[in-house]
Amino acid sequence: MANHKLDEIDRKILAELQADGRMTNVELAKRVGISAPPCLRRVRTLEEAGFIKGYHAVVDARKLDFEVEVFAMVGLQSQAEADLSRFEAKCRQWSLVRECHMLNGEVDFVLKCVAPDLSTFQSFLTGDLLSTPNVASVKTSLVIRCAKDAPGVPFDVLEARLAREA
Repeated sequence: MANHKLDEIDRKILAELQADGRMTNVELAKRVGISAPPCLRRVRTLEEAGFIKGYHAVVDARKLDFEVEVFAMVGLQSQAEADLSRFEAKCRQWSLVRECHMLNGEVDFVLKCVAPDLSTFQSFLTGDLLSTPNVASVKTSLVIRCAKDAPGVPFDVLEARLAREA
């Protein structure tokens, strides 16, 4: 199921589930305009094809007293593939690192970190991140507030592009 072969109903299913992954199949079917059995088949096909990678709850970190969110820009000494892979593997082991993205440009990686307090983050920074082999530099930015946190992709942009191509 290539991206260009998704029909309008498949795209509606994806958009609806992206907005609310907890809705029942009956509700989803109603929203996209088909009956429940073919809707469920389509969802399973989208899952099997990898368009739907999983389902999860969006947890409010502050309600659980995780008050510190930091973006860490990491520069490595070596960008050889083996070194990049080793750093990525290390990031997957650190529980404070919630996202790890390799970048093109001045920094090699940006990490989104969440910690209960500044002291915990500081311990991670000095004890783990800065002491990791191949790490040349780390610049951090503390998040003051989040103005937007939208998951997934903008389906309105996809639909507009498909309409232009039609």
